[in-house]
Amino acid sequence: MANFSSFHILFFLFITSGIAVSATVFTLKNNCPYTVWPGTLAGKGPKLGDGGFQLAQGASQQFTAPAGWSGRFWARTGCKFGASGNGNCVTGDCGGLQCNGGGAPPATLAEFTLVGDGGKDFYDVSLVDGYNVKLGIRPSGGSGDCKYAGCVADLNAACPNELKVMDPQNKVAACKSACLAFNKPEYCCTGAYSTPQTCLPTNYSKIFKQACPDAYSYAYDDQTSTFTCSGANYDITFCP
Repeated sequence: MANFSSFHILFFLFITSGIAVSATVFTLKNNCPYTVWPGTLAGKGPKLGDGGFQLAQGASQQFTAPAGWSGRFWARTGCKFGASGNGNCVTGDCGGLQCNGGGAPPATLAEFTLVGDGGKDFYDVSLVDGYNVKLGIRPSGGSGDCKYAGCVADLNAACPNELKVMDPQNKVAACKSACLAFNKPEYCCTGAYSTPQTCLPTNYSKIFKQACPDAYSYAYDDQTSTFTCSGANYDITFCP
């Protein structure tokens, strides 16, 4: 698919029993000073971008999703792939250029549930699986709250030593969640901590929340982290 430098609004009309259904356009942009390899995962609906692709510094790609689609996007970094697409990444790895599942944490996630037909889409930036790059979601052309969602702070620089993931050059490549690092119920919201009343913010999730107030910092961080918009297209930027 060709690269696009501007944000286009596209509507596809499917005439079924006289009902017009609009599609949603995602524009993925790479503002990082290095190449990233976005991964895509569909919870419901078609796989976008064959599950994963390369995105050079300054480049962008567009994908169209139908009403009812749900899924996530994330950036993979430090990837090396052969001609057949085999290879791996330092962060966000999914086993090859084209993902058949989710990325290995830690990775910053852009998550969506598209409703369509005038209903509210739900979207968020999640650090529940940890952090690897800055990420922002900007709705375009929609109605309702339609707020910018993102994590634009460098959490790798503020990452506690016990959560750091190092790259081959011994630089911080990502920051684990406390759940991933320690696998304890109080950090993972499991077992006796499996409800909003028992799973509360921890010192680690508070570090994430302080740096990125609009992003999910732990599993039950809903009230300040989930956003809605109707009839929008979405600009997803790595390193905004």
